[in-house]
Amino acid sequence: MELKHIDIARLSVSSANMRGGKKAPDLTNILPSIRARGILVPLIVRENGSPDSYEIVAGKRRYHAALAVAEESGSIDPLPCAVMAAGDDAAALEASLIENIARLDPDEMTRHETFTRLVREGRTVEDISLTFGLTALQVKRTLALGNLMPRIRNLCRAEKIDAVTVRHLTLASKAQQRAWLALLDSESDHAPLGQNLRAWLMGGAAISTSAALFDVGSYSGEIISDLFGEDSYFASASDFWTAQETAIAERANAYREAGWPEVVVMERGEYFHTWEHERCQKKKGGRVYVAISHRGEVTFHEGYVTAKEARRRETGEALPKPVRPEISAPVRNYVDLHRHAAVRASLLSQPALALRLMLAHAIVGSPLWRVDVEKQRANSDAIAESVESSASEALFDAKRREVLALLGFDADTPTVTGGYAGDHGLPELFVHLLGLSDEAVLSVLAVVMGDTLAAGSATVELLGALLDIDMAKVWQADDALLDAIRDKEVIGRIVAEVAGDAVASANAGESVKVQRAIVRDCLAGTNDRAKAEGWVPRWMAFPPSAYTDRGGVDSAERWSAIAPLLETGTEAPEETQEQPLAQAA
Repeated sequence: MELKHIDIARLSVSSANMRGGKKAPDLTNILPSIRARGILVPLIVRENGSPDSYEIVAGKRRYHAALAVAEESGSIDPLPCAVMAAGDDAAALEASLIENIARLDPDEMTRHETFTRLVREGRTVEDISLTFGLTALQVKRTLALGNLMPRIRNLCRAEKIDAVTVRHLTLASKAQQRAWLALLDSESDHAPLGQNLRAWLMGGAAISTSAALFDVGSYSGEIISDLFGEDSYFASASDFWTAQETAIAERANAYREAGWPEVVVMERGEYFHTWEHERCQKKKGGRVYVAISHRGEVTFHEGYVTAKEARRRETGEALPKPVRPEISAPVRNYVDLHRHAAVRASLLSQPALALRLMLAHAIVGSPLWRVDVEKQRANSDAIAESVESSASEALFDAKRREVLALLGFDADTPTVTGGYAGDHGLPELFVHLLGLSDEAVLSVLAVVMGDTLAAGSATVELLGALLDIDMAKVWQADDALLDAIRDKEVIGRIVAEVAGDAVASANAGESVKVQRAIVRDCLAGTNDRAKAEGWVPRWMAFPPSAYTDRGGVDSAERWSAIAPLLETGTEAPEETQEQPLAQAA
């Protein structure tokens, strides 16, 4: 680059500037400095059609601040500028984006638009990732925002939907995005967000008949319709997929017979990314890519080769001709189903094997298994800190670390569930579990169950009763709880529990703050108060109860609903009475 001082009248903002198309920038934090010292950091510019005119690639805010100073004072000295070579739009975009990222991370939609322009100018995902210090996956995720409908992009830009929801929406088809927007607009329905959206996209909902490639009228399985007959769904996902895969195979064969050199049927749930492929005519070797979503939708992308192959073609390198598979899709389906039937029938006599396989599924997941980890979301930092420092959490964390070491997982992995990172997925973990003793397998199982046990659920109430948990042995009151209690009637009854009825009556007219202080004194044994040992609020005990008849105590309501299940005298099985898994097998 060449450094020059250029008159402000000869400068304008380039369209390559990532903020070039937006409103005038906020100059509040830089205008005083430029009034006092002028422009110290050079603008990045390039010639704009003639040697007398330059466009600003990076430095739009400094330029506008200089304009403001020029208007105030009537003139301004020529601005220091680093002049780029003309004609390289990609380099100009990079310079603009790098400077803006160094100053302030742009919103993700702006970054997407600029990355997309870089791709059009010939930059690869790898080029962009190296330039901006991002991983290739981060760049691909940003580029994937191009899959979003304009309205969703605007919601994202206005920060009306969170980042996790946006990322999951990039995986949705246009039909799914329209369906999600309809739910968002509905007054009676709720649009799934965050991880719930992912479940909705990945098959948590029924498969619509609109996804079928085959003739629904000749489908022999059960179809469920709504009351108006406007929407209908397949009652059995497995029956649907049998028919759908047959139709996909027939369509693929039709493409081959039509002269397409290769038809690539992608794995279910695998996404076709246009930025990883380039257009190519059928007669020049272009393929058909078949993308299949977990919700049954099938998209045929005609006339593409990978970007890597396209570059190899440009260099004149000969590419291998596609080889037709030995067996067709129907034969492959026949073989797979018969082998599956034989394996699962044999598995009936091997419960120890089945338990280890089930455990591997719970840890790694599979196309048919989706296991979520309990996030333990806290409403405040104080609650989060209280739980993290509790004796129960410390005990569980210690055991989790033992299990991580036992399985050979990364010691810093926050959970056993989802923590596997081997090269061969579920089969490799299953083989590892086969080499562990029954005792070790059960210890892994207990931690995985703890990872995936839903907080605030009826199952927690049931387990607490079965395990006869005494909360006083593992918990003691702290400020996170006491500061959150603000109901006067409730704090009065707690005072009665820890200090006695006489003290509660004498202080019934005092504020919640005063009564809370009495509770603290009793729990700590300070200010001449007798120390109350082993106090646990009624809501936290097993079984739980309430202090008033006003309701709203979730734990008590959950317990009330399931308590009848235990009236038969059911007890938790004793560990010493369990039959070894090896003997059971």
